[in-house]
Amino acid sequence: MIVTVVPPVLIGVLYVVVMSLIREPHRRHLNAIMVAGAGAAYLSGGGLDGWEFVFTAAVTYCAYRGLESWTFVGVGWLLHTAWDVLHHLKGNPIVPFAHDSSLGCAICDPIIALWCFQGGPSLTDLIRSRWGPLNRSQGDAA
Repeated sequence: MIVTVVPPVLIGVLYVVVMSLIREPHRRHLNAIMVAGAGAAYLSGGGLDGWEFVFTAAVTYCAYRGLESWTFVGVGWLLHTAWDVLHHLKGNPIVPFAHDSSLGCAICDPIIALWCFQGGPSLTDLIRSRWGPLNRSQGDAA
């Protein structure tokens, strides 16, 4: 269980950390492109026939809207999560030689989606805003 859960969680966190180093609006634009690519990941053999094209079109729409909205990027990642679960149960894995790869992707994607629903903040800005005033107020008291 740990081997199945921990690596995808770490990958999701690493994705957020690396992406948060990119300045806005480029960070949102790149994430829209990334979710569009994820939406097409199963096209070459996902095993769900024509539904693969329907899904890709839906995520492409989210990605296009995501160029201007973090919410749509997050929705795209959640759609991909559901698609990963479906592939884990009924279709082919996202990585053909790794049986549980779709399950891993389904664990990783919601981490990215949650970050997107928060507006894809820079983690350094988030840390400064959370603990910066605390540090300043302690310094003022000295």
